[in-house]
Amino acid sequence: MKLTEIQEKKIQYLLSEMTIDEKIGQLNQASVSIVGGFDVPFEELIEMMTDGKISPDEFHNIMANSEKYYHEDEIKAGLVGSMMIQDPITSNRLQKIAVEETRLGIPLIIGLDVIHGYKTVFPIALAEAGSFDRNLMRRTARMAARESRLDGIHWHFAPMLDISRDARWGRVSEGGGEDPYLMSEFAKAKIDGLQNDHSSHLNYVAACLKHYVGYGACEGGRDYNTVTMSESMLRNVYLAPFRAGIDAGAVSVMAAFNDLNGIPCTVNHELLTEKLRDEFGFDGFVVSDANAIRECVTHGIVVDEIEAGINSLNAGLDMDMGTEIYLKTLKESLEIGAIDIEIINRAVERILRVKMWLGLFENPYVDIVENDELPESNVALALESAEKSIVLLKNKNDLLPLAKKTKISLIGELANKAAEVSGAWAISFREKDGVSLVEGITKEFPNCCYFDVGGLTTEINYQALEDAINYADVIVIVAGEPISLSGEAASRTDISLPGYQSQLFDELAKQSKPTVAILMNGRPLAIEKESKQVDALIEAWHLGIQMGNAVARTLSGVNNPSGKLTVSFPRVSGQCPVYYNHPNTGRPAGKSKFTSKYLDIESGPLFQFGYGLSYSSFSFENIQLEEKNDELDVFIDIINRSDRDGEEVVQLYVTDKVGSIVRPVKELKAFEKVSIDAHSSKTVNMCISKNDFGFWNNQGQYCLEDGEFIITISDGNAKIECFEIDIKF
Repeated sequence: MKLTEIQEKKIQYLLSEMTIDEKIGQLNQASVSIVGGFDVPFEELIEMMTDGKISPDEFHNIMANSEKYYHEDEIKAGLVGSMMIQDPITSNRLQKIAVEETRLGIPLIIGLDVIHGYKTVFPIALAEAGSFDRNLMRRTARMAARESRLDGIHWHFAPMLDISRDARWGRVSEGGGEDPYLMSEFAKAKIDGLQNDHSSHLNYVAACLKHYVGYGACEGGRDYNTVTMSESMLRNVYLAPFRAGIDAGAVSVMAAFNDLNGIPCTVNHELLTEKLRDEFGFDGFVVSDANAIRECVTHGIVVDEIEAGINSLNAGLDMDMGTEIYLKTLKESLEIGAIDIEIINRAVERILRVKMWLGLFENPYVDIVENDELPESNVALALESAEKSIVLLKNKNDLLPLAKKTKISLIGELANKAAEVSGAWAISFREKDGVSLVEGITKEFPNCCYFDVGGLTTEINYQALEDAINYADVIVIVAGEPISLSGEAASRTDISLPGYQSQLFDELAKQSKPTVAILMNGRPLAIEKESKQVDALIEAWHLGIQMGNAVARTLSGVNNPSGKLTVSFPRVSGQCPVYYNHPNTGRPAGKSKFTSKYLDIESGPLFQFGYGLSYSSFSFENIQLEEKNDELDVFIDIINRSDRDGEEVVQLYVTDKVGSIVRPVKELKAFEKVSIDAHSSKTVNMCISKNDFGFWNNQGQYCLEDGEFIITISDGNAKIECFEIDIKF
């Protein structure tokens, strides 16, 4: 984060002029309180929406009609440094108080959970990461930054970088899946898109890497639960995306709710100072998660809120989200010597630097634009991102794509709900912008009819189902989870299809018409039985506003699916956690009973990480490896032998045969997505450095060990070729 000499001097001047109260005020993010019928904090109202207790439209109606408390008096007194607002008129009003009615005129930084798009809602991160398209990830982030900045939002609580290996955890939907390399590439692309277009102050925002760290490893997949892991696991897997995001220039980090090995991240000095700042070189500021400082009392790590504030600040946590504990207790703690003024000064300086970097001192306000329609360019990018995120899991006898004249019976309650296309954490989603699957598919296929057969929230309507079967050439069933079952506070012990959907598949299996299943979900589901009962299976996740059109164009072949899975699918819920890059064991799964396996299911996932089919047929040929200096170059000729243009993802995995600690069975180290015309070929070059063959041990040391390694080239569906090489360092 580079500032000019003039900006640096301005920060030092402000620090020299600020009172203790004003300094502590900069560390305080105040919450908007909703009074009247909803006497809850703003964050809780957001949670009600993400939990499905209220719809996005109801949320916006409440915000528009409820009386709110915006802490105007505290802002005027210089006691607020940040707010969470998504209304440009209110943002300007509060900003004017901060800039024009306070002693020093320090602007507010306005933050919001903009997770996968702002008004233009893109696919959930779990889906978009499956595009394996770095440029797409960058472009959607850039558009979200521009859209939100126009509404006075300067700071996104994103990207979410929690490695997620247990599908029972609801927040799997918010991140890029189970692999640290893919998540690291996702992090770099998102930071670039959010932060690096400085052609105008309206084109970039501050990113916030969250949740630091280990939140995705909560025990049993139960949200907010405890986390225990070794130092090597922490560094090799869970810290890797955060280091990538920091190296890419992220200017803020959010500490996680959870404890890590017995110490809540909020008060964890080793994490927030020793690792994050001293080792990784992070120079931005750290914010708590909502209410997390207060929850340290509930954790039992501190006696009271006063001690919670002391320990959080001393650990390296700069800004308090929502509790006002810093505001109410730090001055007294300073007076009794429990904290040092220099710690407060450093925290304030970090926050002021980000505000200065954002251009808030020069441009604190936004122009109010009265335009209720999304620009065509936004909608086009939403469609592109949705199409590239779709994963084809099964296509028996090349049933797909379907001819436009096909008589389709479309069933499944989720198909007819535009409110469900957004996925969790789409705060600014407007239902009028969403295209349901009924709308999209009936537009693409003139002979498509929707039959309301129930199966999710209501029992199966057998007469409607019989009518659907009789009408159809092909039956398309949309099944999965409503958004209320994924996201925060949405852990499930049973991740099979909810409601009566499994019985609906059983009924379809009794008839002879070809069946296509479209999954609409925010986590991997346990669908082994159902996957065998259909002829074609599409993983469509929650794809955002253009979901209906993207799925329709995939069914018709206008879009050739190219997405890959970012998470492994378990066969049954009890198999969780299941992930591809698990450590070796002394008794790997085999035919013998006395190996690492379950007695009642087949070993391995139903669908593995990196898996995904295409309507095209690709072959990998003439694979060559070249060692030079400290790098390994891999060259692959990819041939499209089909009549369809298509895209393929080339994946390179490394297996360390012998290490000083047990190593994973394989690890993704490189990938490239390539577009190839029908009956054409391209040569792909992937390069990895010798440093990529190393790992972190339990002493926090990075180890580069001589030995034999296996290089595996794959399309995610099968091993194409393996090479054994000797590496010396």
